[in-house]
Amino acid sequence: MAGEFGEWYNMVRKIVLTLLMAVAVTVIQAQDEPEYRLEIGAGAGVVNYLGDYNASLFGELQPLGAVMAKYKANPHMAVALTAGFGKLQGSSDKANTWYPEGERYEFSKSLIDINLRFEYNFWAYGTGKEYRGARRLVPFIALGVGSAIHGDPEKGFAVSLPIGAGVKYKIADRVNLTAEWRVHFTLSDLLDGKEDPYGIKSSGLFKNTDGYSVLQFAVTYDLWAKCKTCHNDRD
Repeated sequence: MAGEFGEWYNMVRKIVLTLLMAVAVTVIQAQDEPEYRLEIGAGAGVVNYLGDYNASLFGELQPLGAVMAKYKANPHMAVALTAGFGKLQGSSDKANTWYPEGERYEFSKSLIDINLRFEYNFWAYGTGKEYRGARRLVPFIALGVGSAIHGDPEKGFAVSLPIGAGVKYKIADRVNLTAEWRVHFTLSDLLDGKEDPYGIKSSGLFKNTDGYSVLQFAVTYDLWAKCKTCHNDRD
């Protein structure tokens, strides 16, 4: 009996030691590849006005620059705060329609776009080292709320509701590349400086209002490691 007990003891001890070594290796790997909570970066792209004085979804494109920060709740979800700086431009010559006023009209004005968006990744996003099953390339959708601060003519402020989609690619362990297209629906008809140019009154949340779309490419860098010395979620 003593001999059998000794064999069982040695076998159990080997199993326990093997498990402890596996846990130690996992902890070391987790320290080398932590998850990060924050992304900061900058982007560039184009913006175009959508309204009575532009009939094309991709017409009147103007340059746009942006800075951003993202808080990553988990590999599927993030909250992004973006500030973009660009210009809106339009003309009655490119609208392919007739206006009651009968005179030619064009405008060009500055735009400051500040928006807060919720992003959802269809697959877990990451290198696969910090989160099992994560992918470097993932598609995502975005929905949020923001503000459009526009200059003369008829400068002012408008609430915007951005809806977008895009792809994210992790080009390095802490570097991300994003391509995104968004449409911003606003509650104002004065982005072009003309309110109700057709003279037709309408009602409804987005009836007879202006908007703009954004095509943006951005590079961000990961900061704020979730856990540098352990492999748990207590931080």
